[in-house]
Order: sequence, then structure tokens, then C-alpha cells
Amino acid sequence: MPFENLKKQLEANGFTVSVFASGEDAASYLNREIDGKTVGMGGSMTITGLGLKESLGSHNTLYSHGFTPGDPAEVQKLAADAEIYLLSANAIAEDTGEILNIDGTGNRAASSLYGHKKVYFVAGKNKVSPDFHSALHRLRNVVAPKNAQRLGRKTPCAVKGDRCYNCNSPERICRGLVVHYRKMNSMDMEVVLIDQELGY
Repeated sequence: MPFENLKKQLEANGFTVSVFASGEDAASYLNREIDGKTVGMGGSMTITGLGLKESLGSHNTLYSHGFTPGDPAEVQKLAADAEIYLLSANAIAEDTGEILNIDGTGNRAASSLYGHKKVYFVAGKNKVSPDFHSALHRLRNVVAPKNAQRLGRKTPCAVKGDRCYNCNSPERICRGLVVHYRKMNSMDMEVVLIDQELGY
């Protein structure tokens, strides 16, 4: 079974875990589970690639900056107050079940910690790293440069596209790191693992 060891570690850490062979199966599941709710989403190429903004937005009240009309800062505040919040994981350590996310604005990281009835982490197999150190390396040297390039930032990692330079650029997007060692006490948390590569 794919993710067998990781599933055990995540469950030992208090997370509910669902495993799917494809993104289509995972999206169908999430559309069945989340209905008639207020839903917030962080910026995520995984979630975008699964079409979840469109599908969940058709039968829920969705708040996602860059998708929901209105001032982005106001949309982020509404997302922070939503009943349900969806984001991806930048990396997950397979040996310990620790979930890592790096953030520039902080809205996504903050919503993964507090304020919702339930949080879903949606992650493809490319997000799984053997251990914490390789997961952190992935955040700094794979995820951040690609996101900085996507956002058109003028950071060394975006310009060169190869690694983290630990820069002092005002456009730096890796400003805060959140590690979920365990499920937060205040809300339900589910990890949706998908056996295909999604996002980056």
C-alpha cells in the first residue's frame, strides 16, 4: 500500500489520514466531505491543479486570494475565519510524520495552527521526504525557488532557480517556518495523501 509507513506515523501524531490513487479520487472525496461550509484556502499549486477552488466553490462559500473577487487582504481575513481550511504541505517527513510549511505572508501558516473547525493538508507523493532534514532542504531549495519564480520575485533563488541563498531581499518569500509535530489541540486535522506528483 502506498504511504503505509507515513500513514502510521501521521496517525500516531493524531492526524486523520486518507489515501487516494489519483487526484480525481481525492477531489471527489473532498467535495463529498465539504458541503455547505465556509472554506478558506491558501495559495497552493496542488489545490489549484486539482480544480478544488472551482469544484468546492460551486457548493460552498469559498475565500481564496487570487480567486475570490475583492481586496486580497480582506479575502485572506475571511479565509482565516472560515469553518474549513485547505492547504498543501511543502514537505512531510516520512520517518516521523512531521508536516513542514514555509510562508512569506503568514496567512497560510497561521490558518494551519488555529481558528477553524477542520484543516485539510492535501499532498502528492512528491511532498514526502525521508526525514526532517531532507524535508527542510526541500522547502528551502526546491519549493521556495519555484514559488519565487512563479510569483515573479527578484530574489537570488528565483533568478538562478537552483537553491536557497538565505538572502536579505525585500522580496524574500521564505520568512516563517511551521512544523506540525502533532495535530493541533483546537481543531480536527486530516492529511489527504495522493499517489501522484502534484504541485511542487
